[in-house]
Amino acid sequence: MSQINRVKTRLFLMSISTCLEQAWYRRSSWALLLLPLSWLFRVVVRARRYYYQKVSSKPSLNVPVIVVGNISVGGTGKTPLLMTLVDHLKEQGYRPGVISRGYGGTASEYPVLVSTESAAAKVGDEPLLLASTCPVVVDPNRYRAAQWLLEQTDCDLILSDDGLQHYRLPRDIEIAVVDGERGFGNKQCLPAGPLREPVSRLQQVDFILINGHSSSESSEDSFFFRVEPTQFRHLLSGQRCSLEQWNSGNKVHAVAGIGNPQRFSSTLEQLGFDVQLHVYPDHHDFRGEELQFDDNLPVIITAKDAVKCKGFSHDTNYDGVWVLEVAAKPDTEFLDKLTHAVHNLKESV
Repeated sequence: MSQINRVKTRLFLMSISTCLEQAWYRRSSWALLLLPLSWLFRVVVRARRYYYQKVSSKPSLNVPVIVVGNISVGGTGKTPLLMTLVDHLKEQGYRPGVISRGYGGTASEYPVLVSTESAAAKVGDEPLLLASTCPVVVDPNRYRAAQWLLEQTDCDLILSDDGLQHYRLPRDIEIAVVDGERGFGNKQCLPAGPLREPVSRLQQVDFILINGHSSSESSEDSFFFRVEPTQFRHLLSGQRCSLEQWNSGNKVHAVAGIGNPQRFSSTLEQLGFDVQLHVYPDHHDFRGEELQFDDNLPVIITAKDAVKCKGFSHDTNYDGVWVLEVAAKPDTEFLDKLTHAVHNLKESV
């Protein structure tokens, strides 16, 4: 595909995605025209879930499996939360590993054991980011990924990056992540709304984690977490800069190819920046020109996008590019309950 056709395709997909998201979260009436398709989608989802829970045989992995996912499309802060959970479980003495579908990756064969030197184009951006914390295996077949992870590493605990709807994968603990700011929009299933499963699915998970503290979706059984900025990292040199030490001016370009770019922009605005936001589709394959502008303003990108920019991290044309690093901060009560649940699972294995 030529560069011109790639640009046209990207713009077309962006326009469709933007139009749908606005309809879902602004509750536009025209989205209801898609309700017949949503009803069919719900029937298929329920039939598929019933089959894998009641009819299909349930394979065993002999180690605890924790699924961290969501019931809606778009970014919820799941990746930084998953990284925090990995670090927490390592502090408790466990050896966690992560399995992922590797969305956006085009590996020639699966499963793939990811390393920090892997190409995001092959394994996906989120697995590459997670590989800096623990062993990661990608495979569209998550059960096969889990088997491979256990064969190739000494992991004694598996976390699934997303996969709440991948019912072929046995699981012991389900954690649903919710965007507290956007909620579930019009609460309709795809394509009339943003939901992969009905909201009632949350009654069946073990933990609900809400990103933010102002959500109509909260309940007595839910916990909160925050995704907080921690520091800036220079793309070329790797030099770290604390939030307080930033001295490159307040006007910046913010470039994001993530599920919820507006949250990224809002975070920078809360830090005092005057932001010019440039949005690309989630899992966008950065080629370099997205980070170049006619002015000399600094460019700030997300850590998830940064792993796709390693190929031009030695080009001085990108000297003004910085990465905003973040960390998820869950409630300590949730971490205590999760630790207790994992301990009980390990005792019963």
